[in-house]
Amino acid sequence: MKLTIKEIAGLAGVSQSTVSKIINNYTDVGPTTKAKVLRVIEEHSYRPTYAAQSLAKKATKVIGVIYAGEINANFNHPFFVEVVNAFKKNIGAEGYDLLFFSNEKFHKKDENYLERCQHYNVDGCFIIGGEKVEPSVYDLDQSSIPCVGIDIVLTGPRSAHLMTDNEQVASQAAEHFYLLGRRSTGFIGGQPHSTISNERKEAFLHTARVYGMKVMDEWILEGDFFEASGYHSMKRLLEQPVLPEAVFAASDAMALGAMRAMRDAGLAPAEIAVIGCDDIPAARFVDPPLTTLRQDKEKIGKMAAFMLEDLIHDRIQGSGVKIDPQLIIRSSCGTKPPSPAGEEPVL
Repeated sequence: MKLTIKEIAGLAGVSQSTVSKIINNYTDVGPTTKAKVLRVIEEHSYRPTYAAQSLAKKATKVIGVIYAGEINANFNHPFFVEVVNAFKKNIGAEGYDLLFFSNEKFHKKDENYLERCQHYNVDGCFIIGGEKVEPSVYDLDQSSIPCVGIDIVLTGPRSAHLMTDNEQVASQAAEHFYLLGRRSTGFIGGQPHSTISNERKEAFLHTARVYGMKVMDEWILEGDFFEASGYHSMKRLLEQPVLPEAVFAASDAMALGAMRAMRDAGLAPAEIAVIGCDDIPAARFVDPPLTTLRQDKEKIGKMAAFMLEDLIHDRIQGSGVKIDPQLIIRSSCGTKPPSPAGEEPVL
């Protein structure tokens, strides 16, 4: 028979509040009283309910997870799934569970993330940035609930955000094309309201022009970071009378779609050099393997977990952190040079 705190208190001859203090490791209980209560607890194999512990500690150990935006990453996005897995592993090691919020009704009725978070009494929120982000996300950001965002800028009093350094991503792509002798280039990005896409586009075009590379307006196209948009964007580009020697796609998924369009049009592999961004698993196995800017997904997820817990406990103030990318050279820009020791083989 499972005992209650009231029954434990009666058996030990103390108040319920004293039992609660001992269970939750308060220090203002005498050693004799504490020993007596612990003996009763051990004899009856008592374990406090999770709800009781949460109430006593004023913490639920629950983190809300939000995929923000009318166009969002969903659970199967090859980049964000690795980030979320790393976050889950590291925040879980600190005793937290995850609660995923749906936004399916946000564009049909007046929904509110802040009210939902307060209803479930979450300790903090992990926000994955998308496109056309709901205003309610920024209301949550400006509240007292600790938040950490990925690919979304948060400025609230208890908020932080992380993202890969998009200027480095784009400038390294343009520089690699230049070093390969490619002197004209196009770009496939996200929608005009996408902050991530715009940062990569502006930095890429600036660096390309610094190196004297030709860029035509007809070679700058918009997608949505997914494969199909890369495919259709490249098909439109291939209809132009003059083609660029290289194309930088703002995501690996769009780069893979673009390469499929080139193949369907009868172009030889790397006839137009292609670079993507993310280094999703499929990038290694497409033919030819995709040169890309690797985002350190494990590091981003781990840092997000550590920063959110520090925000919850008021150990840090909100800030923005940029993670350096890494150029991974494969064969989609032409013959791949010898691999440095330790890089995965090209399959």
